[in-house]
Amino acid sequence: MLHIAVCDDDNVAVQAHKEIAESCIKQCNCKGDIKVYTASDNLLYDITADHFFFDLILLDIEMPNSSGMEIAEKIKPMLPNVKIIFITSHIEYAIDAFELSIFRYVPKHEINKRLPAAIQDAVQLILLEDGKSYTIQTNSRFEKIPYREIYYIVRDGKNASITAAGGVSKVRKSLQQIYEELGAEEFIYIDRGCIVNIIHIMQIKEGMAVLKNGTALPISRSHLQAVKEQINHYWGTHI
Repeated sequence: MLHIAVCDDDNVAVQAHKEIAESCIKQCNCKGDIKVYTASDNLLYDITADHFFFDLILLDIEMPNSSGMEIAEKIKPMLPNVKIIFITSHIEYAIDAFELSIFRYVPKHEINKRLPAAIQDAVQLILLEDGKSYTIQTNSRFEKIPYREIYYIVRDGKNASITAAGGVSKVRKSLQQIYEELGAEEFIYIDRGCIVNIIHIMQIKEGMAVLKNGTALPISRSHLQAVKEQINHYWGTHI
């Protein structure tokens, strides 16, 4: 699943850009979660404070409070692989956009012509880059779950249940075996029976890990301090 943000202070424009993005995703045979923002500061807060993850951001440059250029500069260190498409009526911004490693620059007067192509190109590149996935393979089943779509994994009797954006998958393996197979720093134990993907943790509150999808998972007392330290370390090296 692709995670996309559309940010424009014009309500009509933001909905139009969202519809174009939805159409492009459908044409690419992908699933997508698209969030819209009419205030650039809200987008910035969700990324820097609540650690929202986005693959692609459609961003108007000329906005009150924080401009698109300022937003891009602040979020790039946190989301180094995010693809940003700038939308603007001022061509002189193209040079600055290039310096910020912006994926594409789309003039507003050519929006209907150039935005769909830009989004489709970005989606194809994201899919090529998204090589990290967990594979479940048995005699009758083959499934690949992208790491970034995994929310958490819990022990379920002799099985392990993987809860991801696409649903729940059961694997006849121990949690420790899955943890070792994942081999990625974003997966941490919050309890001896539960592994969580750090990128989906919104906050630690009253001994619970609250995820972006609304799930609240208990953190054992013995793991609480280590969990906080691992989260701080992870985001400290990704900001």
